Amino acid sequence: MSEPQRGAGAAAAAQPDDDGPVLSCRGVVRRYESGSASLAVLQGVDLDVARGERVAIVGASGSGKSTLLHLLGGLDASSEGQVRLAGARLDRMTESQRGDARNRLLGFVYQFHHLLPEFTALENVAMPLRIRRMPSAQASRLAAAMLGEVGLSARLEHLPGMLSGGERQRVALARALVTDPVCVLADEPTGNLDRGTARQMFDLLERLSRERRTAFVVVTHDLELAGRADRVLALREGRLGPA
Repeated sequence: MSEPQRGAGAAAAAQPDDDGPVLSCRGVVRRYESGSASLAVLQGVDLDVARGERVAIVGASGSGKSTLLHLLGGLDASSEGQVRLAGARLDRMTESQRGDARNRLLGFVYQFHHLLPEFTALENVAMPLRIRRMPSAQASRLAAAMLGEVGLSARLEHLPGMLSGGERQRVALARALVTDPVCVLADEPTGNLDRGTARQMFDLLERLSRERRTAFVVVTHDLELAGRADRVLALREGRLGPA
């Protein structure tokens, strides 16, 4: 049987399905080559993430947690194995199709908010919608509603430099959620926050996951906060298993 044409219809096939995992990987290996040396950071990772599920991934520094998150988000390619987003294989998509799938189906939150400093909170949150070529007024309306959901209705016109660290992370979360993704990938989203603010951020993640049926895959060093997830997995020696 011939292999399906690379990229043919792949983006169109990436659609949410309540019956299957929204994000999955099988046998994922990521190795880095340097001359004759080869370092396998990930060595056969399997993972299924259901709609609305919160999964925390823990592990030592350098264990490959961020590498795995980049592979799940289609920001990097695995050396072996496959990653499926809404049932469609990312490796069979063109770069353009992967970008479209990321914009439609995934949200990203990082330890450092990565907000554009010259744009207001409203403009930052509206950005993914404007990338979709949504009319400005509609994008602003949806962005304002999302900022309201994270408790920032009074900060719409504030620049990032005028916001606290916790507020900036809430803007980043609103930006990740404004496209109504099936899954949000969060890399140490509370790592730059104090303990009280970190707890508030996880409270918000839990509420939004429950209300919007959005899955979250959260990489964190904080075992207390990780314990609030539905599942806690650990990366050890390149393999993912129960914590």
